[in-house]
Amino acid sequence: MSLDGVVESPEKWSFPYWNDEIGKFKHEETFSSDALLLGRVTYEGFASAWPSRKDPEGFADRFNSMPKHVASRTLKRLEWNNSHLVTGDLAAGVSKLKQKPGKDIVIHGSPGLIRSLMPHELIDEYRLLVYPLILGPGKRLFDETNQANLKLVESKTFDTGVIKLVYHRADKPDKPAPTSVSKQK
Repeated sequence: MSLDGVVESPEKWSFPYWNDEIGKFKHEETFSSDALLLGRVTYEGFASAWPSRKDPEGFADRFNSMPKHVASRTLKRLEWNNSHLVTGDLAAGVSKLKQKPGKDIVIHGSPGLIRSLMPHELIDEYRLLVYPLILGPGKRLFDETNQANLKLVESKTFDTGVIKLVYHRADKPDKPAPTSVSKQK
């Protein structure tokens, strides 16, 4: 997200800042997760781009094969491999997903989905990449309706000026193992 909180259309402004450090962070995040949770807009963008991608590190294969849970009131069919609609009450559906055994469920983009889950305390960890630019207009991750008490547990400045920030909910105890990650992004 930008310094002013914009997350909309990162493909238009984030790529000049990409480097190996960010690639390593995204690789580790993906391989430490079991599933994706996506809103409709993010799902549609990913579903049009990812199925044809390949890379020597296996990132695309991992991303394409992971279960993808999609929160949408309008989509009826999901074409991307291993995609599933979250139907009915969103909070109840995500709570049920979190109870399943396994690794993390990660949310990419999907600001509306994140804002919908926040009041239900279903996001255990926020992993943010903050880019050194101010964009002005655009969809923001957080808006005036969001409230959360968070605790910074990790920060790192990458060579391109992007800052990785990892926050946990302040009311949730830290996990004992430093390599463990949360159920939600």
